[in-house]
Amino acid sequence: MTGMTGSVPYYGGRFTPAQAYAAAHPVQAPPAAAPPPPGSPRLRRDPVAALDELLESGVITEEEHEELRDRLDA
Repeated sequence: MTGMTGSVPYYGGRFTPAQAYAAAHPVQAPPAAAPPPPGSPRLRRDPVAALDELLESGVITEEEHEELRDRLDA
């Protein structure tokens, strides 16, 4: 015997209250993240400029800067 109770299908007591609630309230997938606009600073940056910024801010030493520059040139 099949019946409808509101918008939730009910098949002779075969759904538990939790199943009926889940059927009546489907989970919406979160919206997909929009890609960043072209020219955004979060896109690829010049690695040499990034190294220079790290050196200027004191995050890396001059020796580390030279080593990383050599690795980029190779």
